[in-house]
Amino acid sequence: MIGDSTSTAPARLNWRALSLDLGERAFVFALMLLFVIRIAPAIGSSACNVLIAISEGLSAVLILTRRPGAVVGTAYAWTISIAGTCAPLLVAPGGLRALPGTAPLVLMAVGLAFSISAKLFLRRSFGILPANRGVQLGGPYRLVRHPMYVGYALTHIGFLASSFELRNVAAYAVCWTAMVLRIRAEEAVLSEDPAYRAYRDTVRSRLIPGIW
Repeated sequence: MIGDSTSTAPARLNWRALSLDLGERAFVFALMLLFVIRIAPAIGSSACNVLIAISEGLSAVLILTRRPGAVVGTAYAWTISIAGTCAPLLVAPGGLRALPGTAPLVLMAVGLAFSISAKLFLRRSFGILPANRGVQLGGPYRLVRHPMYVGYALTHIGFLASSFELRNVAAYAVCWTAMVLRIRAEEAVLSEDPAYRAYRDTVRSRLIPGIW
């Protein structure tokens, strides 16, 4: 009986990891598909809409083609990952304009370009749950350890500057809180890898150079 129990444990673990991996892919793909359907009618009205569609479409492709990793499938990991992914989709145009002219548009364009460049360097290592899918060293990863989140934050700030209202502030507050927690969870996993520890010693900043 002991022999039977030992032999089936790895299989159960593998099926659990596979289920979590497939569930994450299906969830993110469905979420991004709904977002694209929602934004499609307004795609030609703003350059930012085009960039957002490209960025989120790329996310879906990377989720489907990424390599599997040692996924941290705890309830905590799922909660912060889903909160960080879903919260930005709750914002809406309207409210006060906090910055004049094209400043919000410039912030959004720079942020989207930054996050897209980070995704291009990640390629098949992209995912929303904390996992070690390979250590990235090039491009924007030479500046900070989490450049994709930098891009997201700049895009959010740009949108908030053009549509400042309580609903949008609350959505981004949830997203940014989840973002910080996700960074800590990701680094807890990645720090087990000697290659990442060496990278961490070279690139000191997680998100904001010289601050954190």
